[in-house]
Amino acid sequence: MNSFHGKILVIRGGAIGDLILTLPVLAALRRQFAEAHLEVLGYPHIVELALAGGLADRVQSIEARSLAGFFARGGELAEDLVDYFSEFDLILSYLYDPDDIFQINMRRCTGTQFIKGPHRPDESADIHATKVYLEPLERLAIFEADSVPRLEMRQGIGRNVGALDARTANGGGRLAMHPGSGSERKNWPEAKWAELLQRVMDTTEFDVLLIGGEAEGERLQRLGAALPPARARVAQSLPLVQLARLLARCDKFVGHDSGISHLAAAVGLPALLLWGASAEAIWRPPGERVVVLRHPQGLPQLSVGEVARHLCDTANKCE
Repeated sequence: MNSFHGKILVIRGGAIGDLILTLPVLAALRRQFAEAHLEVLGYPHIVELALAGGLADRVQSIEARSLAGFFARGGELAEDLVDYFSEFDLILSYLYDPDDIFQINMRRCTGTQFIKGPHRPDESADIHATKVYLEPLERLAIFEADSVPRLEMRQGIGRNVGALDARTANGGGRLAMHPGSGSERKNWPEAKWAELLQRVMDTTEFDVLLIGGEAEGERLQRLGAALPPARARVAQSLPLVQLARLLARCDKFVGHDSGISHLAAAVGLPALLLWGASAEAIWRPPGERVVVLRHPQGLPQLSVGEVARHLCDTANKCE
């Protein structure tokens, strides 16, 4: 373990899944530089997960207008940001910066050690995203770090789920289901989700938590309306930290190729993922508790029966 006592800044934009896949970087920095102050610059509603999970000491918003000058060639650099970046002894950036403009502007304002990480993996290399994001740490003599994202949520989950806890206290179990994603092409048909949910109600002891955000629109409400209120709840557009804590109290997760699936896997939830055309070797959540189902003719052809069988085989809560 290094005795470095300075300040480290990790800059990470992107969506939920991008941050989750970068968590091994934060964890490795934490282990290697345990006495250092570790800060994350990103979208607040996303990077707060790193703070809640104990992987960062502070998070800051990347949405400040004054940051725009750092993305312009020869741009005007805001004094407050120059002062901010100069506070750090090491800056690791995963921003999209194909022409190195951000990197050049950072070097104009500070002599801080700057490491440029990849914004996305090169899919032709067929290396999992977490391992790609860890590669820049080799410059800091960090090798063979754990590449599985892990997010330990220690605090309570809030007052909105008390009824769920009361119903499942007798051993019925909680099944979290996310019938959406950031792209419609990654989604299993809604009618098949409806049929699967009915099978869960008819043949298992699970209580169901339907989760989603704005991308799911009215789909979540339509699916939830067909379920008995005593065994189902809809949780839509929850803050991510609250959702992570709620997922950590569930027994199993079913979802798609999505950031929420990465979040579920990161909090340790056994996950059954209905996978579409994305490169599984690069983008699937790593870990032994994740099962991926695919169909050679495309996700819409995946049958409800096969999904239900896998759910029962791994859950041990079916009749």
